[in-house]
Amino acid sequence: MLYHHNYIATAFDWQCDVFAELVKNGSLNLVEHNKLVWKSVWKDEYLEWICAFANTDGGFLKIGKNDKGKVMENHTTGKVLNDVPKKISTHLGIIADVRLEHEDGKPFVSIEVKPYPDAISYKGSYYVRSGSNVTCLNGNALEEFLLRKRGKTWDSVGLTDVTTDDLDVVAFRDFRKKAIKSKRLTEKDLDITNGELLNSLELANKVQLNRAAVLLFHENPNKFVFGCTCKIGYFETDSELLYQDEVTGPIIMMADKVIELLYSKYFKGYIRYEGLQRIDDFPVPREAMREAVLNAIVHRDYSTNIPIQIKVYSDRVIIWNDGVFPHDLTLIKLLSKHRSSPHNPLIANTFFRSGQIEVWGCGIDKIRAECKNEDKKEPKFTVGESVFEVEFTFEREKNIEGINEGINEGINEGIKPEDVQILSLIRENKNVSTGELASITGLSIKQVEYRLNVFKKNGRLERSGAKKNGEWIVKNCSKS
Repeated sequence: MLYHHNYIATAFDWQCDVFAELVKNGSLNLVEHNKLVWKSVWKDEYLEWICAFANTDGGFLKIGKNDKGKVMENHTTGKVLNDVPKKISTHLGIIADVRLEHEDGKPFVSIEVKPYPDAISYKGSYYVRSGSNVTCLNGNALEEFLLRKRGKTWDSVGLTDVTTDDLDVVAFRDFRKKAIKSKRLTEKDLDITNGELLNSLELANKVQLNRAAVLLFHENPNKFVFGCTCKIGYFETDSELLYQDEVTGPIIMMADKVIELLYSKYFKGYIRYEGLQRIDDFPVPREAMREAVLNAIVHRDYSTNIPIQIKVYSDRVIIWNDGVFPHDLTLIKLLSKHRSSPHNPLIANTFFRSGQIEVWGCGIDKIRAECKNEDKKEPKFTVGESVFEVEFTFEREKNIEGINEGINEGINEGIKPEDVQILSLIRENKNVSTGELASITGLSIKQVEYRLNVFKKNGRLERSGAKKNGEWIVKNCSKS
């Protein structure tokens, strides 16, 4: 097996197209490389690898093989078989299966490490497998690791000096409304006090509320967990910020606020009409954007105190958030069917009960499907070591003196909304009459005739055939 170390050395920094191609052509075997390591000789530093295997999903360390998996000549196996089991037991306090194996008549030592339910340390440090690498945990990552080994998560930790009475009644009202509408909960289920609701959602116990409860329902959760906001900015270039906003408050209501702000202030809708109905065709499908924002809110790592950041440009929008992925969830798995493994299970469950998300790990699929349904480009997903990024790209905006363009490519500046509607109706029905256009647009027949004559003079419109039985032809050309 040939390994492309330039890519697997930074296990969390793959771009989808390159990574997918490596897996597709067989150049990269993730399962084998993540759980199998070859070393030509034993070194005591490999106890870090054994510690990492024990703290993750287990694995094999083969001593006496080169980096291509071939057995080395003239290496010592007896000393390894005698010394390594003792070192593992003494320094790690675990037992590993150390045995002699042969390949093509040549001996090597195989060390099999089972995953351990308890946290295993080596010289006071905790190691885990992260893709093909061994990582020494510290700070927030270490806290999260130790919590999960005890069957807890970051969002389940209790908080003092805050009670149910301190939470926002508007947030509770919003949750109830959404839960009933989605039919995830019934009115009977929700005919209880706010305190009882928190208990039913596992957001509180008899003593205290947990972090999830405060983030979800407190009017100012930033008081308890700094950075639990969403920053939005419009950028002319990477270094030139034109304007910005910051969305705060209960995170159960944050997605609605972010979406409303994006589509009312930051995105320009391209106007078209279907009969009397006005259609605003935005550069990013609303449901795809909502799913991406919800994903950032629900799965972000709040312990880093870094807000969600949404950067809007004229031709793209990037959603960036700190996130901790399960060690075995690679980008290629993320873009295919995968199990749901939320970083914040209590927060995720509450969002699910409110009807805002699903629980089956299908958020990425939904984003891609919504883009495909509206004939938009699928976004690019980037997974960093502790960062998740979604980038939507689209054609650069072309402003038309305060009016959003879209349906009329090549139309001159200064065109009015009713002109857009008239041309749209003609495109839909080339035999539409002047009277019908007047009736639909609310203009008088003289006003419609005037606009049609202007269109014809400017070369935007032609009339083919007889006046009574002819048809209209919309042209895409500039004003002469």
